[in-house]
Amino acid sequence: MSFSPEPPFVHGTLPMASSGTAILLCNLGTPEAPTAPALRRYLAEFLSDPRVVEIPRLLWWLILHGIILRTRPKKSAAKYASIWMAEGSPLKVWTQKQAVMLRGYLARRGHIVEVRYAMRYGNPSIASQLSQLKVEGTTRILILPCYPQYSATTTASVFDAVYCWAARARWIPEFRFINHYHDAPGYINALADKIRTHWRHHGQAEQLVMSFHGVPERTLKLGDPYHCECQKTARLLAEELGLPKDRYKVTFQSRFGKAKWLQPYTEPTLIKLAQAGMQRVDVVCPGFTGDCLETLEEIGMEARDAFLKAGGKEFHYIECLNDSPQWIAALADFSVQHLAGWPTQAQPDHQTLAASRAAAVALGAKQ
Repeated sequence: MSFSPEPPFVHGTLPMASSGTAILLCNLGTPEAPTAPALRRYLAEFLSDPRVVEIPRLLWWLILHGIILRTRPKKSAAKYASIWMAEGSPLKVWTQKQAVMLRGYLARRGHIVEVRYAMRYGNPSIASQLSQLKVEGTTRILILPCYPQYSATTTASVFDAVYCWAARARWIPEFRFINHYHDAPGYINALADKIRTHWRHHGQAEQLVMSFHGVPERTLKLGDPYHCECQKTARLLAEELGLPKDRYKVTFQSRFGKAKWLQPYTEPTLIKLAQAGMQRVDVVCPGFTGDCLETLEEIGMEARDAFLKAGGKEFHYIECLNDSPQWIAALADFSVQHLAGWPTQAQPDHQTLAASRAAAVALGAKQ
């Protein structure tokens, strides 16, 4: 898949200098390749984050390096290989495209801001992108996580990476942070449009399963708002679709380890539905803004197989927002709201001003 940015300026106008304002679109991360060595590096960084695994460091270090990094990379590499795209990891491909499109959408609204993407784990790293923006003269940066629902395990970890970079910097740009947009009308409408489009082409199932990424249950007890925000997203989405409560379910996927996580779990729920005689289900993952391993492989392959083997007849996975125009427009809405008060209108640099004056003189001479 190839893509190109929307032209930020109307044809024939003079190029403009940067406004000094930028947006950094931050996603979770991905390995560089679907290989065991690449997965080992990626998992070592990801699973070493104390925001992700909240158990005593020494104990976890022994488990991580003694067991997990010796066994999991090969298995995970095979899963990544099953969904890898010609351009690379789906998560990276979609995040990059969203950043390019967001820049174009903002420019069409008259906001000349740089938009870059970064990964919390892997490349391009948040630190490297912040450093590059600073070198380019950026003085104001809006941090926009790709997580609609706030969680300390995801959103706060992105902020940690920004703070960590800032702690080592002599001169620090102005920062603003978007915490969440789980109930933003643009986000809900973009999700609803994706689902309606799928239903128009494939019909509608008896049950819509909304599967969110799981986190340990103790995070809810510690005050993390993630569970509540997932429930609100689901309720608003169901209302937008006109679904009564008995036509949809909220579940949580990607459980890791033996601890109790948010319930109900996605795959066991699908199995129960099939065993109860449900012939078809539609599954959507509202917490993911771009398709990735957790949606394409875990849901689109593993969960599908589990449902069909349990007696289900038809399983439909509804793709993520990806490059949906409604979704990019919603991102632009969030951005404009949080950029309020910052200059986003670029001024011509000295070369542009000189060229403009020369053009005016030449035009006057002709007249």
